[in-house]
Amino acid sequence: MLTPGQLAPCIIRRSFFLHARSRSITFSLQSVHRFQHTQRQRPALRENIYTTPNLLTLSRIAACPALGWAILSDNYAAATGLLLYAGITDWLDGFLARKYHTTSVLGTILDPAADKALVGTLVITLTMQGLLPSPLATIIIGRDLLLALSAFYIRYTSLPPPKTFQRYWDFSIPSAEVHPTAISKVNTALQLLLLGSTTISPLLPGAAVGLGLYLRGLQWTVAVTTVWSGLSYVFSKNAVRILSSAHKLRGPPSSP
Repeated sequence: MLTPGQLAPCIIRRSFFLHARSRSITFSLQSVHRFQHTQRQRPALRENIYTTPNLLTLSRIAACPALGWAILSDNYAAATGLLLYAGITDWLDGFLARKYHTTSVLGTILDPAADKALVGTLVITLTMQGLLPSPLATIIIGRDLLLALSAFYIRYTSLPPPKTFQRYWDFSIPSAEVHPTAISKVNTALQLLLLGSTTISPLLPGAAVGLGLYLRGLQWTVAVTTVWSGLSYVFSKNAVRILSSAHKLRGPPSSP
């Protein structure tokens, strides 16, 4: 049995231990509450997608059915006019985005998507009209389908949790940026040059012989660059950039 002199130090040590433990538990609870409060206060990673450049890009996509109908109706004059509209809006949306600092992650996806919609519409309808070789059409469409499937997969894997159907299609929540490779930009330009030239060729019957040789050489060139550009996305490290949850959206640069 402990004497009063031996019991007092034990009581003091026990009280000190209990006091220190209670302070530790209190501190832990405060940390948890502070973290939960921070999580509630942290704004969601969103950006403004309703910009003039994005609307211009969407108008280019919306014009594709009219373009396809014009070609299938042998109205190549109207098709040429729609191609000019697509070219002007393509330049204008990029100019406005750079000048007024309205670039967006969605814009990096919409712009190449609009190009692909335009190219796909032209390839399918011109092939149906017998103006484009079927093997070349297969190469172009096949590449674009593979890239589209890859984009859906990257969107799913890069989307911050929770991965819901609604959040997947909410493009104000950016998850990845797409940066076209150098050869891809060249390929897109060559494809549009070939398809534009093919579209206006029925309007120039007097230059059929020379234009035919020019188009044949351009078709072979586009076949090579299409395959090359597709492979560049596979081996390039900078074509796609995944945005982490800590990524901060860039606003307009401050004045010097």
